[in-house]
Amino acid sequence: MKSEKQNKSVSIEALKIKIFADGADLKEMKRMVEKPFIKGLTTNPTLMRKAGVKNYEKFICDVLKEFPEISISFEVFADDFPTMAHQAKKIASYGKNIYVKIPVTNTEMKSTVSLIKDLTEEGIKVNVTAVMTLEQVVNITEAIRKNTPAYISVFAGRVADTGRDPVPIMAECLKIIKENPSIELLWASPRELLNIFQADQIGCHIITATSNLIDKMDLIGKDLPSYSLDTVKMFYHDALEAAYDISLL
Repeated sequence: MKSEKQNKSVSIEALKIKIFADGADLKEMKRMVEKPFIKGLTTNPTLMRKAGVKNYEKFICDVLKEFPEISISFEVFADDFPTMAHQAKKIASYGKNIYVKIPVTNTEMKSTVSLIKDLTEEGIKVNVTAVMTLEQVVNITEAIRKNTPAYISVFAGRVADTGRDPVPIMAECLKIIKENPSIELLWASPRELLNIFQADQIGCHIITATSNLIDKMDLIGKDLPSYSLDTVKMFYHDALEAAYDISLL
């Protein structure tokens, strides 16, 4: 009985965390933003490549035309710091609602902390991405200028993929960033809908989610006995459609 009561108490309306849609297909991005609980957008070169984006700057302009107000994160793709800085400034120049995604290191594992410091001192809003350790969070927090808004994207889903529980790690990250009130903690790469509620419960500011995960939010608070029956019916009808047969001796 207790679990059923807990299930009924779950609702989107009770969530305090901001949910950002993660993607690069403009049509799908529009569909996600139509949902009232979506408060921002993020993308990255991998998602853009999968979506068939050919021209980065045109993509930025097309996205901003559709979404001129809400927070949007676009990522640099250079590997050397001078070019990263140039790209970051150019990306930021397109709109005041842009956060520039800066990877926590380059491909040679050289920290981008100095770059983050320089950019935020110029007032450029950053979204530091691919973060996975507490040490990285400490260094980034110290680098970000305190009056420049910024996100730190900790890839909690990828942390979980290694067999580690991300919840206590994210909770510790929240303690660290209290030193800099300009920073919001972003739970990146969630693997299941439950992660949204886990992130919300510890006070995480933002979570990103792809459209397939966001679409599952229609299931929030669904009656579990009814869901069980739906699952039984699915198995039954799929077996009928496949015309499976077992000979009875």
